[in-house]
Amino acid sequence: MSDVLELGWEEWLALPALGLPAIKAKVDTGARTSALHAEVIETFGTPDSPKVRFLIQPDPDRPKLEVICTAPVVDRRDITSSNGQTELRYVIATEMQIGGVRRTIEITLTNRETMSYRMLLGRSAFGENTVVSPDRSFLQPKLSYDLYKEIKPPKPSTRPLRIALLTREPDNYSSKRLLEAARARGHVIDAINTSRCYMKIEARAPEVHYDGKTLPFYDAVIPRIGASMTSYGMAVLRQFQGTGAWCLNPPEAIGASRDKLLAHQLLSQAGIAMPVTAFAHSPKDTKDLVGLAGSGPVVLKLLESTQGRGVVLAETKKAAESLVDAFRGLDANFLVQEFVKEAAGADVRCLVIGGRVVAAMKRQAQDGEFRSNLHRGGKATAITLSPAEKRTAVAAAKRLGLNIAGVDILQSNKGPVVLEVNSSPGLEGIEAATETDVAGKVIRLIEQRTRTLGRKR
Repeated sequence: MSDVLELGWEEWLALPALGLPAIKAKVDTGARTSALHAEVIETFGTPDSPKVRFLIQPDPDRPKLEVICTAPVVDRRDITSSNGQTELRYVIATEMQIGGVRRTIEITLTNRETMSYRMLLGRSAFGENTVVSPDRSFLQPKLSYDLYKEIKPPKPSTRPLRIALLTREPDNYSSKRLLEAARARGHVIDAINTSRCYMKIEARAPEVHYDGKTLPFYDAVIPRIGASMTSYGMAVLRQFQGTGAWCLNPPEAIGASRDKLLAHQLLSQAGIAMPVTAFAHSPKDTKDLVGLAGSGPVVLKLLESTQGRGVVLAETKKAAESLVDAFRGLDANFLVQEFVKEAAGADVRCLVIGGRVVAAMKRQAQDGEFRSNLHRGGKATAITLSPAEKRTAVAAAKRLGLNIAGVDILQSNKGPVVLEVNSSPGLEGIEAATETDVAGKVIRLIEQRTRTLGRKR
């Protein structure tokens, strides 16, 4: 039995062709395909010989240890994870060394930064003479992350980036500022009308077309997708992802933020405080639905509301019940939410970029109005946030998967509560109130996230 490969439930292995001398992998007999952590995935090469370049942080405890890997693409497949989610992944073939055994295996690329193991070793990599002992670990020789000391860290890229700004309003303040900020830092940026994009969906070489031409490769995409274009805009953004572009906000995060019911459920699951919110479908539940949101005034909010439109305050239970019945008569989807009276018509907009609050302003509603949106006449002033408010804003953006977010917080008697999370926050009000170059910070985040993948043009 000396030719039998014995594995425990976790093992060390190497992927020498990728420049990875040591990876700790979870051995999973329930998974057919192996998976490797990959970030900032970029495709290149030709349609007949596609390749992929990606960034990996092999040691979960040392995020500054980064390795750039390159490999031929052998396929793209829909892979269903253990939690039931399906993801279209690139598939590469590379040599694996584990103990004294070397063999070529197929590996799918996916983001595993929240996982304890940077690699999952599926059963297709085992070979015929492999025995797995699920109650034992490290049956093969142990390796060490110290092997990476011989690898020089990649230098930050100073090359000009090609950036796409997805917007149907290139002349509004936010779009102009992003265009100016990118060009001021030496990058090429194109304003692209989302509705005029169309797609060639193909496994190995997906393309985005625009006005009769194939769009070039973009290092990054800034999505400024209007509410009326959410569904199609997300599809276009997924296509850009398929070409290897890094998206400032990924499509699934935008979808979660635009679906107010889903967003509230995700925030609730993460233990993030928010006003008590109720939702129902049956018209028989009107009285109980209103009661769930509290005994005082309540706010009714259409799920697709933006900039304060579709948001109504009901001063009494009876008024709330009448409004609920009226909204249902219109076949509208809406939430009933607790009214935080002590906020006194004010909220705090926190601008989160790359996991940090970079600017914050307090918005005060005009007299006789409870909505503080600047589009409805609210006034904005800069504000210094408490540590709890900063933590709440960052946690909300992170839970929805947003790299840039406008997190609206109410200052309640119980502490900060999240009112809403906006995936395409306007820049005009917060830049004016705080005198902060928010657009420049967005571009610097893009530089940071794409810095190590230096394809020259």
